[in-house]
Amino acid sequence: MTKRERILVTGASGQIGTVLVQELRSIYGIDQVIESDIKHPGNSDGPFVGLDILNAQRLGEIVDDFEISQIYHLAAILSANGEWNPMKTWNVNLNGYLTILELAKEKRIDKIFYPSTIAVFGKTTPRSLTPQHTSMIPETIYGISKQSGELLSNYYHLRYGVDVRSLRYPGIIGYQSLPSGGTTDYAVEIFHHAIKDQAYTCFLAENTTLPMIYMPDAIRATIELMEAPSESIGVRTSYNLAGVSFSPSEIAAEIKKHIPEFTTVYEPDFRQKIAESWTESIDDRLAREQWGWQEQFDLARITEDMLFHLRGIL
Repeated sequence: MTKRERILVTGASGQIGTVLVQELRSIYGIDQVIESDIKHPGNSDGPFVGLDILNAQRLGEIVDDFEISQIYHLAAILSANGEWNPMKTWNVNLNGYLTILELAKEKRIDKIFYPSTIAVFGKTTPRSLTPQHTSMIPETIYGISKQSGELLSNYYHLRYGVDVRSLRYPGIIGYQSLPSGGTTDYAVEIFHHAIKDQAYTCFLAENTTLPMIYMPDAIRATIELMEAPSESIGVRTSYNLAGVSFSPSEIAAEIKKHIPEFTTVYEPDFRQKIAESWTESIDDRLAREQWGWQEQFDLARITEDMLFHLRGIL
């Protein structure tokens, strides 16, 4: 590292942001990582600035005032919530990102992380071992906005040399917070209900297999990608990223090994249709080959670790 990085995390109060900020501060120092969100998280141990991601002037001021060199841009409206207000979702998910890309184009930011998602895939995408380069016709405004962001990332890199790096996150499982508004949220909720109620009503059908990743793996992948040498980054849209694929019935069976009285009822809602338009497993060979990605948590280890930590919290 040739200079002291100053990092801005947008959407820092969300499921990923709260954990990512802690890890970045352990690496770069508390004062070098600036949290931002539309409201204060209430438990920050370092610098925080209020930011509506659509306020381009304020974003530019923060970049200049703090001499920001990297942005991890997490601010977004997720898949299920996005369907309630498609125009707002498009506006939030694209226009704030365009402002960041323009700042990088002006050489005011050195490096950007842009989170994409398996929601960019659709029914024309191969559902098993989905390849890096494939047909993508997403059916949610969230997926459409994220695919558009991928294309903008690639364009700004090719046209202006902007150093954008991105991952297509699977569903993310973590004990640190409850997610809000995602189609894969059941895989976190189920652990909370298993401990508190020994029962869970799942909003997806029991055999709906989706790709997932445990939070420590997701955070590590994110930082490893951002710290990789530029010459090793061969994908400027977004890298496929895989952890483990499973269905609600499989995670329920794994939980029952630890909580035998646990029961699950399946009552699919509108999120079932969204899940059925997504892929079941991911081929992430390019991430493994180009910058050394390797997951550490399988379903059994995720279950054990989630229950251990949540029993100390709930």
